[in-house]
Amino acid sequence: MADETGADASSIKIYHELMAYRVMDILLVSSPYDAFIMEEEGRLSNRIINQYKGLNLSKPPKLTLAFSVTEAFEHLEQKPFDLILAMPGLAGMDVYTFGRQVKEQYSQIPFYLLFHNTWDINRHANEDRQAPVDRTYIWGGKADLLLAIIKNFEDEKNVAFDTNNAKVRVIIIVEDSPYHYSSLLPVLYKHIVIQTQSVMDDSINEEQRILKRRGRPKLLVAHDYEQAMTLFERYKPYVLSVFTDMRYAINGQEDPHAGCKLLTRIKSEIPDLPTLILSTQEKNRNIAAAIPAQFINKNSNNLHDQIKSFFVTHLGFGAFVFRMPDNSEIARASNLREVEKLLPDIPDASVLHHARHNDFSRWLLARSEVDFALSLKPYTIKDFTDASEIKRFLIERIRNRRKDSRQGLVIEFDPEKFDLDTDFVKIGTGSLGGKARGLAFMSHQLGVDPSLKQKFPDIDITIPQTFVIATDGFNMFVEENKLTRLIEQDKVPDDAQVTERFLQAELPRPLEMNLRAYIEHVHYPIAVRSSSLFEDAHYQPFAGIYKTYMLPNSGTNTEKRLEHLITAVKLVYASTYLKAPRSYAQSTMHRTEDEEMAVVLQQITGTRHKNYFYPSISGVVQSYNFYPIAHLNAEDGISYIALGLGKIVMDGGKTLRLCPKYPQFLPQFSMVDDILENSQKYFYALKMDEIPTHEKFFGIGEDPCLTRLDIVDTKDHPAVRMLCSTFNMQDNRIRDRFSDKEFPVLTFANILKYNAFPLADILAEVTALGTRWMGASVDLEFAVDLPVEGVRSKPRFSLLQIRPMCQYERNLGVTILETDIENAFCHSTRSLGNGEYKDIRDIVYVDPKTFESDRMSLVAGEINKINAMFNDTGTKYVLIGPGRWGSSDRWLGIPVVWSDISNVGVMVETTIESVKADFSQGSHFFQNITALGIPYITVQDRGNDFIDYDFLAGREPVTTKRYLKHIRFDRPLKILVDGTISQAVIMQGLDESENDIMDDIPIITDMG
Repeated sequence: MADETGADASSIKIYHELMAYRVMDILLVSSPYDAFIMEEEGRLSNRIINQYKGLNLSKPPKLTLAFSVTEAFEHLEQKPFDLILAMPGLAGMDVYTFGRQVKEQYSQIPFYLLFHNTWDINRHANEDRQAPVDRTYIWGGKADLLLAIIKNFEDEKNVAFDTNNAKVRVIIIVEDSPYHYSSLLPVLYKHIVIQTQSVMDDSINEEQRILKRRGRPKLLVAHDYEQAMTLFERYKPYVLSVFTDMRYAINGQEDPHAGCKLLTRIKSEIPDLPTLILSTQEKNRNIAAAIPAQFINKNSNNLHDQIKSFFVTHLGFGAFVFRMPDNSEIARASNLREVEKLLPDIPDASVLHHARHNDFSRWLLARSEVDFALSLKPYTIKDFTDASEIKRFLIERIRNRRKDSRQGLVIEFDPEKFDLDTDFVKIGTGSLGGKARGLAFMSHQLGVDPSLKQKFPDIDITIPQTFVIATDGFNMFVEENKLTRLIEQDKVPDDAQVTERFLQAELPRPLEMNLRAYIEHVHYPIAVRSSSLFEDAHYQPFAGIYKTYMLPNSGTNTEKRLEHLITAVKLVYASTYLKAPRSYAQSTMHRTEDEEMAVVLQQITGTRHKNYFYPSISGVVQSYNFYPIAHLNAEDGISYIALGLGKIVMDGGKTLRLCPKYPQFLPQFSMVDDILENSQKYFYALKMDEIPTHEKFFGIGEDPCLTRLDIVDTKDHPAVRMLCSTFNMQDNRIRDRFSDKEFPVLTFANILKYNAFPLADILAEVTALGTRWMGASVDLEFAVDLPVEGVRSKPRFSLLQIRPMCQYERNLGVTILETDIENAFCHSTRSLGNGEYKDIRDIVYVDPKTFESDRMSLVAGEINKINAMFNDTGTKYVLIGPGRWGSSDRWLGIPVVWSDISNVGVMVETTIESVKADFSQGSHFFQNITALGIPYITVQDRGNDFIDYDFLAGREPVTTKRYLKHIRFDRPLKILVDGTISQAVIMQGLDESENDIMDDIPIITDMG
């Protein structure tokens, strides 16, 4: 079923090196009259350029004219030329003498002779044509001959490398008549170009179009039997076809049956090779049939149409036409996807007919699918029991080929060629934005670096199917609806007003049509995620600042699903102008008007159970651990995992912290009481059974499509049963097995202790790869879908996002002395930061005497009001409070967002009896704090850490709230953070005479 070849498989990268030799400069030597005729009043060069543009070819050659022999040699002395074209009738010297003189001085430059017509050939028949002329052509006044001459010369120069390295196909033409090969070459190149263009049009992106163009078949011309056999023997594994005249020389003697003898010999070695005899004598048709070969009469009135028919019928050019053995047409397919769709319904007799004649692989070869065609080589009809098995085999191979060809590529969206097997699609011509760029990068790396998939062959490691609306969609939307006016006003509208204004605006019509084509094909749950220019960037990642919406995308009403998708896209756009992103942008010295938003439409990883959809495990893994404990090293990394959707992780909720290198070292699970206290109690899932009303669906707060499920109420869910242990109250024991009769406790024991799924190994591997790929420590988000009986047998690990981690530079100049600790009112051994932080005189702290752990949201509101007091002063403050800052779980910390604390200069999280949480570092909130270089100081309730609340209470407050106090010092505080040992102190400022600081310590005066 496939062509024979001994060629080695080549990487797609080699295609970038094909067609390396290009003709750049041509010297045309002729009389002024001949030049005038060729130029046609100066249009020849323009016609060549237009030919190149029409073929999508770059860098057309430059044509230099010389009207005399003297002028020609002057040009040759001034610059190098790739090709010389000469015409007879040169003043003072015949063209052959000129050719000999050229060869004497410039033997490396090909010398081609151009005659106006065959009469010129007869007139110069007695000239010595041996040495100087490399080839003679008949000029017919058409620019396409000159293009054919150029491309044929380039083919001869490039064929050795291109065939050897990329298995490019070769067509051999045997013709000794200048008139006939001058007429034939432009026709052949025309059909090759048309075929190449159709393959390019079916390509998935611009890079593949270029590669397909460079992989087109080469045309090689021979003038006698010996030259033809030399070419055949040299390029035998790559020969696509042989076109031959019937009469030409063998061993220097003209033979009327040379073409028959040539094809008979070639057919003895490759019996199914398509061959063609072109002859002026009709009697040779029977001779051709006996070989067997196809026959075309050169004198035919429709010569070009017959040649085109040969390319289509016998070389696989154009669409694949399914035919019955009697040659009647059944169906036709213009690309691989259509072949795959048609095959199940094609009659068995047709499939056997094409398989027997090697039509499938020949069609693939004509489309530059060389490796795919050659992969079929070992198989023949005898390897299959019947035609149905051949169909299944071809369908599977084609599907895998199409999927593999798209792996790691950003594909341009085309509604008419939409392919659900494509992993990453871009709608528009703008930027992908930060988040999508990271996804595209991971997809690309998984394509070029197979080590991860090879190490875990039994796990489907993927990037979920992703569609990106590029930033030009946002720009058009904002411009057409004049939305920039919202941020140009003296007073920016509040979030509700901004949201309403965006919802009222109309999407650009082309974008809406593309989204309609998308939603008509996609029926899985969708995450509509932001991907701004600033997002996931080095140093300022804007993590979690913008909105994400989860869409069930369920039901049969396409218009309703499209309406929800469009609304979600508008709301992601709107989040660019909301208060929190604007505040954060100001802190990073970015301007909101410079921000552009792309939108990621990503398939949600997960499985449906009843009316809920969620992944078995979601989480974040970081290659650098800011808070290593015991025997752990910072470089061992850290991961936070949870059951269900990743919202609980990103919001800083209660999850399981583990080190991928030591997955069974879980200090928070040391005792039974610790496990019961610290284990995850609830998870997030997507509701699939109903769609909320438009008003309720898209508010500013929580996404109503998400629901919070208690683990104790979901004991019948497969993921819960797989990941939970159970607690027996009578024995006060936790058993690593699930029992319906006992209390479920989420320990992930099956995964971490018994390795039912190699999560820790995969996390260690992806962080190591990610660090190597990005050249920096990385933060990755992921999701896991475990096997479910009757649904999926193979586990899936999905990479959802990658970003470089923001780390403080370590400053070796800062030294915290024992006297500093003695003078401090706050000391920490778990701190992030670097250097001395000056010019901060204010402290805002949560008063432990009035604090109520069930009033966290009220505390956040008070912080917002005090923070606003600093908006116009340009000063910063120290913020001190219990638990995990920014956590959405009110029992773990105060749920502030960035706009609540936009003027903070130093953050301190403390531990009190009623609020105990793991160290912050997995949440989006923490990512943004560290990105701004804001010191993050953790004060534990054990060891040498302390904070003197009595000292703070002794200061007269500037502002007092129910839960907060704001105090101000006369002199700036002295705040030192030693990044080498994670130690920090805060103390009263010294007098100016005492406030001498080492020159090599950075003084940070403005954290804005």
